[in-house]
Amino acid sequence: MNIKKSIIIRVRIAFLAICLFACAIVYKIVHIQFVDGAKWKAISQERRIRYQPVHATRGNIFSDNGSILATSLPFYRVAFDPSIAETTTFNSGIDSLALLLSRFYGDKPESYYRQKIKNARHAGRRYIRLNSRQINYQDKKMMAKWPIFRNGKNKGGVIFEKVEKRFKPFGLLAERTIGFVNEDKNGAGLEFSFNGDLAGTDGEALFERIPGGNKPIYDGTEVQPQHGYDIVTTLDINLQDVAENALYKALVNTDAEYGTVIMMEVKTGEIKAMANLGKTKGGYIEDYNYAVGNQGRTEPGSTFKLASMMALFETTNVQLTDTIDTGNGAWRNKGRTMTDSKIGGYGKITVQQVFEKSSNIGVAKLMEEHFSSRPQVFVDYLNKFGLASTLGFQMDGEARPYIKNTTDKGWYGTTLSSMSIGYEMKLSPLQTLAFYNAVANNGVKIQPIIVKEIRKADNVIQTFQTRVLNEKICSDATLEKLREMLEGVVEYGTAKNIKNPDYKVAGKTGTARKVKDGRYVKTYSTSFAGYFPADNPKYSCIVIIDSPKGVNVYGGDVAAPVFKELADKIYARDLAMHKPMLARVVPNKDSLPGVKAGSFDDLSIICNKIGISNHPNNNDEDWVKVEPQMRSFKFEANPVLKEQVPDVTGLTLRDALYILGNQHLQVKVEGMGKRVVKQSLVPGTPIDKNGKITLVVS
Repeated sequence: MNIKKSIIIRVRIAFLAICLFACAIVYKIVHIQFVDGAKWKAISQERRIRYQPVHATRGNIFSDNGSILATSLPFYRVAFDPSIAETTTFNSGIDSLALLLSRFYGDKPESYYRQKIKNARHAGRRYIRLNSRQINYQDKKMMAKWPIFRNGKNKGGVIFEKVEKRFKPFGLLAERTIGFVNEDKNGAGLEFSFNGDLAGTDGEALFERIPGGNKPIYDGTEVQPQHGYDIVTTLDINLQDVAENALYKALVNTDAEYGTVIMMEVKTGEIKAMANLGKTKGGYIEDYNYAVGNQGRTEPGSTFKLASMMALFETTNVQLTDTIDTGNGAWRNKGRTMTDSKIGGYGKITVQQVFEKSSNIGVAKLMEEHFSSRPQVFVDYLNKFGLASTLGFQMDGEARPYIKNTTDKGWYGTTLSSMSIGYEMKLSPLQTLAFYNAVANNGVKIQPIIVKEIRKADNVIQTFQTRVLNEKICSDATLEKLREMLEGVVEYGTAKNIKNPDYKVAGKTGTARKVKDGRYVKTYSTSFAGYFPADNPKYSCIVIIDSPKGVNVYGGDVAAPVFKELADKIYARDLAMHKPMLARVVPNKDSLPGVKAGSFDDLSIICNKIGISNHPNNNDEDWVKVEPQMRSFKFEANPVLKEQVPDVTGLTLRDALYILGNQHLQVKVEGMGKRVVKQSLVPGTPIDKNGKITLVVS
């Protein structure tokens, strides 16, 4: 009996404990719901709604004449809030909407989209991405008229998420120089180097975290993004095109590994062309900037002999008519044998001829005679010339030059003679060109530049001026000797094959053996550096062709002809390119601006701002043609219809590229200017698959 009583007591105690625990749970629920409810709701709201960045529109990159090298075009992803539409609207439109989505994307059947949207609505989801594929502006306008979507964002639930894509109107022209920036903020070229200016400053807006993604909330607290600045480069698109074509032909003909060309204005340091082509399985492409970066930093070879002779003339009284015995083409010096390219040697020749014929033995003997007891003096001169320092170039990734010092562990008895002919050191093509440009520029060494302005619309934010690195790299007497030698190379020496009767070229060939597995092999880096016209230099240029194959693989055979092709084409167009600027015309206040066509919204705002009366025939069109009246503009509709060629004559190039890109047309641009004056396809005709259109701008 006592055992039974004990069990009953324990059961009652356990039951009482359970009741108390249940009461505590109920109390806690009530307390959380009614006492702490506001607190927890605020925490939930804070975690569910947060500010996220709204990306700024990236700035444009322009050539020296205002042609667009890179711009951003808008595309969209389609998302949907299925909970917004009223039941009647949703039920009456869901079948048609699903059918249109299926036909447009062509990836899933109608039933897939219908069920996806219905399931999301039933589950109370407020955001779903209908498809990951991005659409253009014309597709966006079309979708906005579909069932349910036509009620807009607030009543229909459609969400068009803007995504900008980078577009280069000239295709692969100067691709690596223009460069890129990836999602990890890494990149190359101008896009990366000037990313801080081009990218702008992102804004922010409230987004709600909901199943399937983030939905924007427009509550008036949004911070608008500050769009990126434009940069104006020094690149001449015509010279760039000539440089790339000439380089490409040389690389293909010699089956070389890579090549680079840099063309620069002597007085300003403005780079007019920078071409880089590397060999890949798919052909030659701009895969690296060999002109500036570490992979293009090599032993310069004979082009460096100019610096050796400059140091020699600065410290001695050696004359061009002095003679030196180069022997039979082989010279034993401190345990190593140096050779000349000519079998049997050049024998006894003048200093001028040593340079013209690019005699390794002649240059090395001169250096040994005058610097062997004081090699540091030679090295000090190289430093004075700025060859051991970077140029402070505007693009990231500039290679650091390597010039040996007598205190280095790697300085040997033969180092002086090796350095004098361009070995046991490393320079980038740009650094070599800057040195040659100084000789052409009366001894003034200037910093090369590739960006001359940062702009916001028509307002100049920052201007980059030519910076002098060395006001006088050497004496006038030395300059006179060097110029005579450089001209002699083309008149009588290793580059006489590029001699032109119409204008003089001054320059130096280079052929440097490459190192493989620690040994010099019979593979060469060929080059030509110089300037023209020699009597009044306007341009300096360097050409590098690496590892050419074939019988004639010297700088004069491979690199110099590329230089000649560039120089010939520049000379042929010289008058048109350098004609004097026309006198500035005082505008007539009673006359109207020369507007042909454009965006209705933009033109209307501008006209209203400057007080020009304007009369639209139809407010529904995005694009219009402009018909000048007496003192006003009349806007005629210029519709852009799906799958038909639009009329883009009169539009700015950027507007034309935007419209044609949305019509899936491949665009080729001819001419220089900002406004389209002619198009190859007739407006209104059907657009072929993979259609191409040529625009003439002026």
